[in-house]
Amino acid sequence: MFKQYRKGKSTAIVAGVIAAALSINVQASVDNIHFLVPGGAGGGWDSTARGVGEVLSKSELVEQVSYENMSGGGGGKAIAYLIQTAEQSTDTLMVNSTPIVIRSLAKVFPQSFRDLTPVAATIGDYAAFVVPKNSKYQSFTDLVEQYNKDPRSVSVAGGSARGSMDHLVAALAFKAGGGDPRQVKYLAYDAGGKAMAGLLSGETQVLSTGLSEALTLAEAGEVRILAMTGEERSPVASDVPTLKELGYDATFVNWRGFFGSPEISQARAEEYAQVLGEMYDTPEWKSVRDRYGWTEIYKPGDEFMHFLEQQEKEIGALMTELGFM
Repeated sequence: MFKQYRKGKSTAIVAGVIAAALSINVQASVDNIHFLVPGGAGGGWDSTARGVGEVLSKSELVEQVSYENMSGGGGGKAIAYLIQTAEQSTDTLMVNSTPIVIRSLAKVFPQSFRDLTPVAATIGDYAAFVVPKNSKYQSFTDLVEQYNKDPRSVSVAGGSARGSMDHLVAALAFKAGGGDPRQVKYLAYDAGGKAMAGLLSGETQVLSTGLSEALTLAEAGEVRILAMTGEERSPVASDVPTLKELGYDATFVNWRGFFGSPEISQARAEEYAQVLGEMYDTPEWKSVRDRYGWTEIYKPGDEFMHFLEQQEKEIGALMTELGFM
């Protein structure tokens, strides 16, 4: 009996040592990440890649981070590049979001998320509607009333192509206000920075963008945020009303996450997903998250893929209803 006990104890000790060793190996081991941004500077993709990179670097979860902006084709140029250079791009993570689903359905580019390796969804960003500080529109209700009178008198700027997310969200909002969503006069710009310039120059009356970008713009004192698309107000933007509380039954949250090349191994993809998961526990993350008003949405690997497949079905039905397909 004594020998059996000692044997069991020894086994437990050995198991403990193995478990400890495995726990060390399980810690994500990522030396460097090259972030590929499918759009220009100043947009949501850019801020997400640089915000996440800032956290990973400052928290020392990753030794070195670098960035590359590659605009073109509604994000299709960067996707094609990552596929074409797959074998040489195993240290690259491309940031993307809901538009990869929308633009694939709309045939803006021939690829889809299935041609890449979904690593993890990381954040959610609500949409927001922004006007210049001196705009005559004091509320989103004012904007809806003008749109319902004359849809073509309200031009909407967005940092993405026609029929993409910024356009889709504006159509949803005006539809909720009783307007014809197909009448939205949408002006497409290459990323948020240029869309903002178009707004301030008077080329457009309102900007459809992410809440995180809207908060950054509002802090500069040049714009006002009329409304956002959350179920409830954001803690970091408590003065910005939701569409729902204004009486418009429309909500929307844009996920943002990261994809690897189709050639990276499952083990490597899991390492990337794990280091992104570890990011949430750092004080650096909390600072960046609150700076941009992001919501945490962590969906690694297979969970991310299932989420994308479901969103593809839902958005496809919505785009058909709104006439975008």
